[in-house]
Amino acid sequence: MTLTHGTWEPRPATRWEDGFLSGNGHHGILLFGEPNDERVVVTHHTLVRPNGAEHARPPHLADRLPALQDSLLAGDLHAAESFTDGRELQWVQPFHPAFQIRLRTTPDAFNRPGAPGYRRSVDFTTGVTETAYEGHRSRVFVSRADDVIVQHVVGRDLDITLDHRLPGAPAGLAVGNGAVLVPEGALLTLRVRYPGSETAYTGATLIVATGGRTQLTPPGVRVSGADSVLLLTRVARHTGEPDTEPLTRALRDLFLDAKDLDTGNSDANDLHANDPHANDPHADDPYTHLLNRHTTLHRTAYTRVTLDLHADPAERALPGSELLTHPDSPALLERLFAAGRYHLLSASGLLPPRLTGLWTGEWDTAWSGAFTNDANLNLQTASAASAGLPEVTEALASLIHGQLDDWAENARTVFGARGVVAPAHTDGESGLSYHFSREYPLHLWTAGADWLLKPLVDHDETRGARDPRTAAALAEVARFYEDFLSRTDGEGQLVVVPSYSPENRPANGSWGAIDAAMDLSAARHALLTAADYHPGPDADRWRALADRLPPHRVNSDGALAEWAHPGLDDSYDHRHLSHLYGVWPLDEITPYDTPELAAAAHRALELRGAENDSAHGHLHHALIAARLRDGDRVAHALGQVLKGDFFHNSLMSAHYPNRDVYNADAAHTLPAVLVETLVQSTPDRLVLLPALPATYPEGELLGVRSRFGAVLDLTWSPNEATVRLRPTRSRRVELRTSAGAEPLDLVAGEDRVLTLRAW
Repeated sequence: MTLTHGTWEPRPATRWEDGFLSGNGHHGILLFGEPNDERVVVTHHTLVRPNGAEHARPPHLADRLPALQDSLLAGDLHAAESFTDGRELQWVQPFHPAFQIRLRTTPDAFNRPGAPGYRRSVDFTTGVTETAYEGHRSRVFVSRADDVIVQHVVGRDLDITLDHRLPGAPAGLAVGNGAVLVPEGALLTLRVRYPGSETAYTGATLIVATGGRTQLTPPGVRVSGADSVLLLTRVARHTGEPDTEPLTRALRDLFLDAKDLDTGNSDANDLHANDPHANDPHADDPYTHLLNRHTTLHRTAYTRVTLDLHADPAERALPGSELLTHPDSPALLERLFAAGRYHLLSASGLLPPRLTGLWTGEWDTAWSGAFTNDANLNLQTASAASAGLPEVTEALASLIHGQLDDWAENARTVFGARGVVAPAHTDGESGLSYHFSREYPLHLWTAGADWLLKPLVDHDETRGARDPRTAAALAEVARFYEDFLSRTDGEGQLVVVPSYSPENRPANGSWGAIDAAMDLSAARHALLTAADYHPGPDADRWRALADRLPPHRVNSDGALAEWAHPGLDDSYDHRHLSHLYGVWPLDEITPYDTPELAAAAHRALELRGAENDSAHGHLHHALIAARLRDGDRVAHALGQVLKGDFFHNSLMSAHYPNRDVYNADAAHTLPAVLVETLVQSTPDRLVLLPALPATYPEGELLGVRSRFGAVLDLTWSPNEATVRLRPTRSRRVELRTSAGAEPLDLVAGEDRVLTLRAW
């Protein structure tokens, strides 16, 4: 591990928020605690607590929609406030941790805070988190190959328990512990049933000691005198009485399989050849082999893209907590870029990252730890296509395609339409629109399906092949617009009514309005993209419908208006920038093709306030500024986050300044911001160094994927830039720099190297 590709601390993490993270997109772990009481908090994407939302349905409002449209078009700016069935706000099922694996030892002179040699670290290239001090070493990772939490401990005698008692755990949990000896060692189980529910989850840990003695100390196990201890852990959510046998049998089989690799039943030599711990005398072979199987997958993904800003080696060597006090340091940006990609990859698998990624140390997660679709999810996954993480895009696709039936129900019951409408919030189980209120009429948001599918379209463009699942979903979005876009203005243009700009309202109106800029951009993009995926009569009809949508409006301040409908005034001080959807992530508004609209969008960005200083607002601002070639504004937005104490020592982030509310938005979005300042692409265009902040005047960005099918390596300095393109398909694209535009012909399989002296 180089210090760019990992982080470390010289002190224990006494707050769970500072605990180092590992995950495989299914299970996650959060490692913290004092040396004599080490804790591994176990999480799983499926763990959401029943709160009534599991039975919630979208409101049946379709028969009232025409009357609402009439009222809004007649000038009743508050008509949508009563477009509800009268329910109270229902939050989605909240995400929560499973339990903590507690490893207690007897305190002595060497395992106290600040003891000589104490160090905890995480290696981004392997996902291994480690705590070490004199006489003790504990390593844990979450296997992407075997979907198991693997912990290896060398050192003192251990008391091991599975403990569900984490902050905010609700009263009334039905909890059962089990501890039994098995031929391999011991098994601990923990069964937790939610209050008033048939839903439960079960965790199991297999404990295998090398040497020493293992004895039951219910509800835990004591291991004494061992050379090392291996722990394998899994969690399963279920309904009804649990049968722990399949879970525990799978762990025992996995251990025996890994153990057999050292007995000649597999090619152990090949595995050891790639093993970063192969020369470690304390590494048990099962641990080594499990790590190898995982590392093959994890490292391949993580190392596809790297960023080197030629930082000071002395700053690179600093612990993360100290490096965070150097907000202008290129070394900090290097490490946050690496950590952001690591955490994003680790949180993505079964599902994409939640508001908290895949981690939390308490049951009371803010905003239910949900997938917030109207901004946060797409911001967090913004780098997936360009920064070489198709695993993240596939996780997003899993969420979307698993919920399309629910999206169809939203379209039917709320709008009386065919096709699909995405919810603004989801717990990962339900895709139904039931989370809304008067102040947040999220059931009126119709742009969500296009917004969520856009990263899947980018992924298709990057790899040069169209996923039939994406094609089918786009067709459903287009069918919704065919039914929903039924009203016109006096000039025959279509009107989007009702229309909602998350999570804002006009200064002189209410939340449900007409012709929100995001809705116009989304409808136009969805119809045209669906047409591209489905040539034929449907495509002709969808393109004709898109042509009838009204244009964006420029208001009296010279800014692109958040609502194109005349008479609706802008509310500038807001954290969301939904009205600039056409700039980012779409290519509808660019300085090259639509310079007047781009200037209006830039004016809108200048006028936008930060409201409550949410991290996602600052970095969304930076992404849009990068598309508009404003490096100074990018640098300012980045500075608000880097200087605002948004990052915990774990390099996971917070939602608000001063590390308030654990939240992955800043951590996961920052890599996308840095990529966008250096390289932007469309299927027909390459833009180099469009918004380079002065804070990183030189460096290398290697392995970036373009939407025209080339892998790109960029090296830059104050006087020169070199780009190497490795195209996978032949194409002519437009090369854009500050010097202008020129055609660039690429041939599949033939590298192309360009040297630039102005950008």
